[in-house]
Amino acid sequence: MKPLRSALFTLLYALCISALNAFAASKPNVLLLMSDDLANTLGCYGHPVAKTPNLDALAKRAVLFERAYCQFPHCNPSRASMMSGLRPHTTRVTDNADNLYQNLPGVMTLPHHFRRNGYATARCGKIFHLGVPTGAESMDDPQAWDFGTPFKDERPYPPKRESTVKVTTGKKQGLPWTETTGTDDDLVDGNFAKTAVEWLEKRDPSKPFFLAVGFHRPHLPLVAPAKYFDLYPFDSIKLPTEPADDEADIPAPARNGSVPGYAISTTPEQRRAAIRGYLATVSFMDAQAGRVLDALKRLGLAENTIVVFAGDHGWHLGEHGLWHKRSLFEESARVPFLVHAPGAKGNGQRSLSVVELLDVYPTLCDLTGVPAPASLQGKSLRPVLNDPKAVLHEGAFAQARRGPKAEFWGRSVRTARWRCTEWDEGRNGIELYDHDADPHEFTNLAGDPKHAAVLKELRAVLAAKLPPFGK
Repeated sequence: MKPLRSALFTLLYALCISALNAFAASKPNVLLLMSDDLANTLGCYGHPVAKTPNLDALAKRAVLFERAYCQFPHCNPSRASMMSGLRPHTTRVTDNADNLYQNLPGVMTLPHHFRRNGYATARCGKIFHLGVPTGAESMDDPQAWDFGTPFKDERPYPPKRESTVKVTTGKKQGLPWTETTGTDDDLVDGNFAKTAVEWLEKRDPSKPFFLAVGFHRPHLPLVAPAKYFDLYPFDSIKLPTEPADDEADIPAPARNGSVPGYAISTTPEQRRAAIRGYLATVSFMDAQAGRVLDALKRLGLAENTIVVFAGDHGWHLGEHGLWHKRSLFEESARVPFLVHAPGAKGNGQRSLSVVELLDVYPTLCDLTGVPAPASLQGKSLRPVLNDPKAVLHEGAFAQARRGPKAEFWGRSVRTARWRCTEWDEGRNGIELYDHDADPHEFTNLAGDPKHAAVLKELRAVLAAKLPPFGK
C-alpha cells in the first residue's frame, strides 16, 4: 500500500503544481510604477526639454492619457483614493496625517484584493503614504500595507546619506536642489529599482504577480547624481510665461501665499535653478523605471504583464505664481498616466478621454479577470484601451484644502472643455476656465454673463458628485 500511496501523493502533487502553473500562465501580471510629485514633465507629454527616454519608450507601446486627473492633489489623500478605489469624501483622507484604515476599518485595498485572489504581491518604495499608519514602513504589517512580506525596505527613508552631499543655494526658500557625486544606487530610488529587479528574479513562478514600485523623485529635496543635472544646461531652463495680472481674477484661497509653507519669494534665477533640479530628478526617476522595465523584458515577462505608470498628483513649477501641489489648477490636478495592457488595440496611441486615478483599481480587476468589489467608484478603462477615442467620463473630479489652517475646501470638475472650481461651495470664490480658448487657465470666466449657463450646469454637477466634507 505504501508504494501506491506514494504514487498517488506524487500524482496529486504534480497535478497541483500543474494547476498552479496553469493559473499563473492564464493570469496577466501587474507592474504598477508610481512617481511622487510628478507633473506632466515627460518627453512623451511634449515637454520641450525633459529627457525621459524610458517612459517615452513605454508610451510608444501603451495608451497615453492626455487628460488624467488625481482626486486630491496631496500625497496621502491621492494614494488612499487610488488604492481603495474610493473618492476622498468617502475615505475622509484629506491630509498626510489621516489614516485610511482607521477611517474605513476593513477597507479592501487594491493589492490586498489581488493577494486574496491568488496573486503574489510586493511593494518597494512609496505606494501608500509612508508612515501612515505610523511605523509601518517595512511591510511587516499586512493590515497596514496589504502587500504581505516578500521583501522589506529597511533603509531610512530617505537614507541619511542623501543629506551629506553638496547643496546649492535656495534651500532657505523651500527650493533645495542637490547634485551628488555618487551612483544611482546611493539614493533611495536606485535602491528601489535594484530591489524590485531582485524580487522579479526570485519571484514564485507558480503565481501571477502584482508588483508595485513607488519612486520618491521628483519629490523634494531635489536630489540626483550630477550626470542628470548635466542633461539640463542652465540656459535651457525657462520660466513659465503668464499675463502680468494673472492673479487678479484668482480667488484668495487659490493664490500664492494661501498655504504659507508653499509660498515662493525667490528670484527668477533661483526658480530656474530649482526647475533644473526638478527636471534632473525626473530624469533620474525615469532611469530607475527603465531598470525595472528592462528586467521585465530580460526575464521574458513583458508579453504577459500589464504596466501602469502614474504620478500621484501634479506639481507647480511657477505657474500662477505657485510652487508645490495642493492647488486645483491643471498643473496640480493633472497627472502623467500610461497603461500598457497586452493585446489592447489602443497600445501606442493617445487618448483625450477624461479619466481619473480612481479608475486604476477597476481597470486592473477587469484586465486580469479578478472580480471587482462592488464599492469601487471608478470605471474600467478597457473601452478606452481598445479604442482611445472612446469617452469614459463626462468629467474628472478633484478636491483640495488650502489656507493657513487648511480651512478652505475646494472642489473642481474638469470636462473635455471646461474646468469649474468652487471654494467652500462658492462662498470663498468660483473659477471657470475654457480650455478650448485658454488651456493655461489665465482667464476666470465665472463672472462673465455669457457663460452663466455653463457655470450653473457645472456647479450643479459638482454639488451632485462631491458633497461638502462633513455632510
